[in-house]
Amino acid sequence: MLTRIGSRGLGDSRSPNSATVLELLFDIVYVFALARLAGRVADDLTIVRHTLLSEAGQTVLFFTAMWMIWSLNALLASTYDPRRPDLQAVLLATMFGTLVLAVSLPQAFGQRGVVFACTYVVIQVGRPLFLAFALRGHPGQAFAVRMLAWHLASGVLWISGGISGGLGRGIFWTLALAIELIGAATAWPVPRPGGKRLGHTGVSVSQGHLAERYNQFFMIALAEVVLEAGAAVSFPGFSTEGTIALVASFVAVVSFWRIYFYHVRSGQASTPSGEGVQLSRWASYSLLLIVGGIICTAVGFGQVIEDPHPPIDWALVVIIFGGPVLFLIGRSTLERASRTAPRCRVLYLGAVALVVVAPVMVLLPPVAVAALAAVVLAGIAVFDQRAHQRGSETNPTL
Repeated sequence: MLTRIGSRGLGDSRSPNSATVLELLFDIVYVFALARLAGRVADDLTIVRHTLLSEAGQTVLFFTAMWMIWSLNALLASTYDPRRPDLQAVLLATMFGTLVLAVSLPQAFGQRGVVFACTYVVIQVGRPLFLAFALRGHPGQAFAVRMLAWHLASGVLWISGGISGGLGRGIFWTLALAIELIGAATAWPVPRPGGKRLGHTGVSVSQGHLAERYNQFFMIALAEVVLEAGAAVSFPGFSTEGTIALVASFVAVVSFWRIYFYHVRSGQASTPSGEGVQLSRWASYSLLLIVGGIICTAVGFGQVIEDPHPPIDWALVVIIFGGPVLFLIGRSTLERASRTAPRCRVLYLGAVALVVVAPVMVLLPPVAVAALAAVVLAGIAVFDQRAHQRGSETNPTL
């Protein structure tokens, strides 16, 4: 089978509907990476408040950069056959590079900045460079060349930031990441003689495969809530406050799962295999918000379990309530809107309710804040299901 797959050109291969075992292996590295990112968020909550925003900005930058690697990997494997030996080699090389990045994360703005920047650039430039050579003579080569041009431009800024250090590192890296985000959002356009942009080439993506990859990564992120809560309660042992917070984190996990897989935009549920999902143009960025929201929630509940006693401050409230808000916004925009499907009023109203209630939470004990956040999430999940049921009764074709 591998011989037959490898004998075809990369451009002639097509991605299967289901994810491969190697892609699941790749996600194992992101279990470690997400744990490192969650650790940075937790550290941000313990530092002096006047430096909180700068530290949080660094964490957001790292999270987005790691997400860019994963999302482009998922797109690559959803476009071409990931069972090909050459593509598997690229996936494995990216997996090792991502592991190096995750190890470098705690000191990426310190002594490991050059290692982080060089590794990131090798990954981001290496993949489109491989595609440009592997797709010679195929229409998809133009797309790979355009992507390569954008990553070469951002790579200069990544390396410059790694060398400069200090404030310059943050500026250079922010600009580099902005270039990549804009490029991904606009399909990596490049000008050509005559003032016209080169548009899309004949590149088709397997929606079912990509949706399944999103679902799998969502489950990995969801496990972070369990890991943070379980680790936090294991050390001191069970207490009344810790047990309440642990139950609240479990309710939040179930609510996240229910809302993600059973909220309907396109007329069908988001099944674990990805069937029936019509991803929006901004699906990658939607999942970025979803995973970011889950990580914030995981850290918030973990902090409450570790220290359930008053007082609570605004930073922890923002983490506990802001996480679900990010998740709800991301989930509501993940799939394409359908004229016949119910709108996302429940999720939007739920996000607004969380924002409105959040300021009052600074008056309550941390355990009460975690419990109320979980109760609101559970309520949103219940109302969202009822809204779907009413929509299905009104329009039986859903």
